[in-house]
Amino acid sequence: MHFDLATSPALTVALALAAGIIAQSIARHLRLPGIVILLGVGALLGPDGLGVLRPSALGEATHILVEFAVAVILFEGGLNLEWRRLRAEGVTIRRLVWLGALVTALGGMLVVHWVLGWSWRLSILFGTLVVVTGPTVITPLLRRIKIKRNLETVLEAEGVFIDAVGAILAVVALEVALSPTGSSLAIGFVGVPSRLVFGAIFGLVGGLLIAALLRFRGVVPEGLENVFTLSLALALYQLSVTLVPETGITSVIVAGFVVGNARTPVHRELKEFKEQLTVMLIGMLFVILAADVRLAEVAALGWRGLLVVFGLMVVVRPINVIVCTLGGGMNWREKAFLSWLAPRGIVAAAVASLFYDRMSSEGLAGGAEMRALVFLVIAVTVVFQGSTGAVVAKWLGVRRPSGRGYVILGAHEVGRVVGRLLRDAGEDVVLIDASAEACREAQEEGFRVVFGNALEERVLIMADLESRKGAIGTLPNEAVNLLFVRRARNEYKVPKTYVAIQRGHGAIDAKMVHDAGATVLFAEETDLDLWSVRIRRDSAHIEVWRRDDGAVEDDEDKSIRLSRDVQNLLLPLALLRDGSLSPLDDRTRADSGDEVYWLVLTERAKHWQGWLEQSGWRRVEAPVPAKDS
Repeated sequence: MHFDLATSPALTVALALAAGIIAQSIARHLRLPGIVILLGVGALLGPDGLGVLRPSALGEATHILVEFAVAVILFEGGLNLEWRRLRAEGVTIRRLVWLGALVTALGGMLVVHWVLGWSWRLSILFGTLVVVTGPTVITPLLRRIKIKRNLETVLEAEGVFIDAVGAILAVVALEVALSPTGSSLAIGFVGVPSRLVFGAIFGLVGGLLIAALLRFRGVVPEGLENVFTLSLALALYQLSVTLVPETGITSVIVAGFVVGNARTPVHRELKEFKEQLTVMLIGMLFVILAADVRLAEVAALGWRGLLVVFGLMVVVRPINVIVCTLGGGMNWREKAFLSWLAPRGIVAAAVASLFYDRMSSEGLAGGAEMRALVFLVIAVTVVFQGSTGAVVAKWLGVRRPSGRGYVILGAHEVGRVVGRLLRDAGEDVVLIDASAEACREAQEEGFRVVFGNALEERVLIMADLESRKGAIGTLPNEAVNLLFVRRARNEYKVPKTYVAIQRGHGAIDAKMVHDAGATVLFAEETDLDLWSVRIRRDSAHIEVWRRDDGAVEDDEDKSIRLSRDVQNLLLPLALLRDGSLSPLDDRTRADSGDEVYWLVLTERAKHWQGWLEQSGWRRVEAPVPAKDS
């Protein structure tokens, strides 16, 4: 069978998928924003390059692909928004989404009218197109830059929510432009808020329904939760659009937000599945849309086109941030960084392509130039702001400080006990686990949790490993613990690393741990599974004992070594010295006056209490539960 590259829709989609994933893999290795490589690959493979990709072969299917992909991408964006963090920055986020959209639309309109001399109608349409930023570019950049939590929350939320406002605003503006009458203007003025409200309500109902079905085990067969949720999200998007045009984006964002904050038993696997699917779809979309743009149209904009882009970056965006952060409590450094980082993403590209098709079919001139300028905005903002974001953040002093807190591999009972002690001592603690059930329980105890394989770069980046002072492996699988801390030390330069060794396995010993630059957690091998069961059954609790003055004679006496008869009755967790709490390991030496947090078996108290007293320890704090009640 013979295929013509120029007319085969199936081959076009397949090649775009493959090219998108390869491009993002290259970008990951080069530590560049993925969209930079995607735009280049799209242009290279498109009609102006090698001619391998012909988006025109897809016809009307292009818009169907775009709609379905945007639905998944923005549903995933909503999933990742945490209500607790949004509430803390709610005032600034609301202003950036509502007032900021109007400021950006007005500013973009004036800049393009004055610089390129476009008509007011085309200028208004362009202003509405550049309102959006988007999670597809913001989120990957923030993972690399590691800025303060409040700034990260504001930028992530703005990127997700403003896509809904901007897309509806742009489409309503296009409808008015195609039928410029007084009645259409009035309808358009009312249409933006009414569509947003409908989409939000529809998404809320749909999100609650999906969350309810996932929350009750047995309703959705095990293993089908991810595809079940994906199917309902796509159906929600299309049904919303069918009932009220251009409301699908709002619906899936709100639905994703509801599902993501509902703490369903599978929501961690769901986030990981949606994230992988989003990466694939982003690659495909950017390659196809970039291939559809004529390079000659972009080049025809000349230096004036670049001037429009820089006008948006250095004039319109700062004005937007200044207006929206008045009285919000941000300092000038934080405002300056918000002003600098506003790259455009997939929604701007998709709506620009929609504008081109609609305007061409209606005989309205300027659609090609507008699409070309939007893609120039995307390319320049992503390349320029993406490559300088880390430098600007460091110069302004808004990066998260390094050497703070711990990452703990293992959200099981023992890992949570260690994490709770460190957290109560003022440390920032993040737990990593591949068990959805363990992640859910840890989140219910108030921990920040990253679901996934701790040996994957994506998971380690999400846990902010490079900014931590310690990495702790507490899994019963000591080999994984060792691989985790070795990577933390060698690749992310984490100074303190600890490995828990499961007693009886024999796969890893103390020498291997020390050769990796780490230390043995809990001072020696221990039965982690046994202690997890005891914590779960409330048969273990925590006590604090102080080393008694005069009880320590030499360095050997200072070590924390348990006699064989109490090895399964006591577990040394952490050492408190001079007001500072740190994990206890095999190199810990307890001086007189130091306090140790012990996890102890509630039964046989006389036996382990007698051993502690004979070893020079005195109880200083009443027993406390080993788990949150």
